[in-house]
Amino acid sequence: MSLGSQLLQYLFTGITLGTIYGMVALGFNIIYSSTGIINLAQGEFVMLGGMMMIYLTTIIKLPMVVGFFLSILIVALMGALFERGAIHPLKDPSVVTLIIITIAASILFKGGAMFAWGKETFSLPAFSGEEPVRVLGATILPQTLWILGIMAATVVFLIFFFGFTLTGKAMRACAANRTAASLVGINVKTMVLLSFALSAAIGATAGIIIAPIALMDYNRGTMLAVKGFSVAVLGGLGSNVGAVVAGFVIGIMESLGAGFVSSGYKDAIALVVLLLVLFIKPGGLLGSREKGEFKKF
Repeated sequence: MSLGSQLLQYLFTGITLGTIYGMVALGFNIIYSSTGIINLAQGEFVMLGGMMMIYLTTIIKLPMVVGFFLSILIVALMGALFERGAIHPLKDPSVVTLIIITIAASILFKGGAMFAWGKETFSLPAFSGEEPVRVLGATILPQTLWILGIMAATVVFLIFFFGFTLTGKAMRACAANRTAASLVGINVKTMVLLSFALSAAIGATAGIIIAPIALMDYNRGTMLAVKGFSVAVLGGLGSNVGAVVAGFVIGIMESLGAGFVSSGYKDAIALVVLLLVLFIKPGGLLGSREKGEFKKF
């Protein structure tokens, strides 16, 4: 394979990785924008989405389409129940307390997944076959096209939801100023509940679409959470455009680093980028607004 073909292959791989990281980062941003906290259980929602999809389609034998939407619905309900059970009852908690709660939830979700499915690694069939498509000497899997397409659909949905629906506008209002939002009749607690459900749904979607190209197990969510958080910080917490852009940046950097340096350093790249961003530009690439304000696409 020529150098040009190698570069193109690494680019395809990086875009695939970056799309997944970007979707995980979107989940971080939605909750951060509504509550001001970092939900460190977000990676477990990704894992649960993938595991639930595998269970419903390969064990219960539900059709792929039914399993896809049912898995998202189940994980979204789990996110909502987590908020109702652990976040909602608290009276004026500190941000540190809320973050600790999300860490505890991450441990519980991981333990529950291990109890339900064991420590085995599972796979999911590709959505439309595994015959690679050749492009200028490089290959791209059909599942990668599904990943890009679903990412694009998710972005379009978020644009429409936050820009053109009353519920989305209410969530943005709560993010900008909770007191003012409550004074005009918006139920802030309900908006926080919806943010957790929506974040879990997006995380589950990411887990489902990555399952056919990356094996899934109970422990998969931890590293995805680290990568997603790194992307969210690089793009600027609260900036969804930044999450998409930063996802591609880190994904491509990882792919090039694994290809030209060593695959052993692949997972360290996101952490190094995270540290550099925190030292040099803590606000991220596109994070210029005040904490808690939702940044439109």
